Amino acid sequence: MRVMVMIRADKDTEAGVMPSEEILAAMGKYNEELVNAGVLLAGEGLHPSSKGARVRFSDGKTTVIDGPFTEAKELIAGFWLWQVKSMDEAIEWLKRSPFDGGAEIEVRPVFDAEDFGPELTPELREAEERLRAQVAGQQRS
Repeated sequence: MRVMVMIRADKDTEAGVMPSEEILAAMGKYNEELVNAGVLLAGEGLHPSSKGARVRFSDGKTTVIDGPFTEAKELIAGFWLWQVKSMDEAIEWLKRSPFDGGAEIEVRPVFDAEDFGPELTPELREAEERLRAQVAGQQRS
């Protein structure tokens, strides 16, 4: 199963405060453990919401809202995409992470094709698989 691990923003990440060398080294070591275990599929930190935008779709209209956004505790400062056997395994990996100081991390399963049931017709499934193969080919280039 794949899970998305989301690191919540806080006042420091929203202010653009960069992590210390010590934190970067600890995170690098942790990421290396994830890679060596075959768990890490992707992971990145995100710029503060002041550099972002939200696009709202309502009643056939599109509205762009420029950051920053007010509720830092509702924002994401970074993420990982992991391949694990279960939510329990994901949580065990997360418990080993080098976070401290009140950090809150959310872990959620990523949908797989089987989760969509019969609504994902064979034609739609084939189109999705074709797109995934195309993306994978572009990432190798």
